[in-house]
Amino acid sequence: MHATLSHPRRSTRVRLAVLLSVLTSAACIAGAEAQNPAPDTSMRARQPRPATTPASTPAPARMTAAQVAGLVQSFYDQTTSFQANFEQEQYTKVYDRRQRSRGRVVFAKPGRMRFDYAAPNGQVFVSDGQRLVVYQPPEEGETEGQLIERAMDSDQLPQAFSFLTGTGRLDRDFNFRLLNAARHEFPDGYVLALRPRRPNANYEQLLFFVRIVGEGEQRAGVVQRVLIRDAQGNTNRFTFADMQFNRDVPTERFTFRAPPNTRTVQN
Repeated sequence: MHATLSHPRRSTRVRLAVLLSVLTSAACIAGAEAQNPAPDTSMRARQPRPATTPASTPAPARMTAAQVAGLVQSFYDQTTSFQANFEQEQYTKVYDRRQRSRGRVVFAKPGRMRFDYAAPNGQVFVSDGQRLVVYQPPEEGETEGQLIERAMDSDQLPQAFSFLTGTGRLDRDFNFRLLNAARHEFPDGYVLALRPRRPNANYEQLLFFVRIVGEGEQRAGVVQRVLIRDAQGNTNRFTFADMQFNRDVPTERFTFRAPPNTRTVQN
């Protein structure tokens, strides 16, 4: 069965400022613990201690697919931009081949995104919300790069990341369910599987790897990884790190001027 997303009431909607503070604090605490390990308490451990019965703390209840999706949607509804480093792994089933790359990504509402790939890849993927361009630098031995122009609906990335650019809604566009997070090597989070309600030629399924940050009414569903799977079994996985939300992003960031000796290809 597929879950239906339930919208949080206005009185319990997540406050973005608090959530961003929680995200920042969590990162700072983790860094401080790594740099300042706990003091050695081995001497105290040798002293006799009164016998006590440890209090049992019940494990937190696991959330439903609808609850996870609701926290994801409500958080990204309140973001205007998202920036992160990314690692990408593409798997081509017919050749049983994996290709890895990394770079920097930025999303901004409405509908804008940019991927800058690090060397040796060097590609640039840009959308201003209206059109899509992909720059491919010259390969070894070549003198020309190429600039590919595409329609927005002809590529999987604008659709797969529509929740980040404000052009999509999980409850409207997808059926979803939870998968076993441990089997997907994500034991401390949730793996939300989404299938488009309408047939989509660019992908068959999305997996969102979600961390729940905060407590009570101030929880947020933060997507740390996205996996895109098409009908042929090919996958495209993005893992985000050093995430930043609601930073100012100049509009010019979503335009691209190709260098000399670049041919343009309409696709």
